[in-house]
Amino acid sequence: MWRSLFLAVGVYLILLGVQCLGIQKFVLKPENPQASESWIDPRGLMTPRREITPQPWVPYSLMSTGTIVCVYCFSIPKRLTG
Repeated sequence: MWRSLFLAVGVYLILLGVQCLGIQKFVLKPENPQASESWIDPRGLMTPRREITPQPWVPYSLMSTGTIVCVYCFSIPKRLTG
């Protein structure tokens, strides 16, 4: 069970790193757009949005951490995998 958990976390980190490598910024929508604004502006252009711009070192650190976690999952002894 622990082996599959660490493998899933490692693969997730690798995929998140690859995604950050190909994308320049993430634009997040607000959680609860008000109903009064939704009929005025159906595309949500008036609502404030949050932008996340990853630093240049973030994709490489995520991919390398994910790789280390995946390698670690294969080194867990069989007796602990339960």
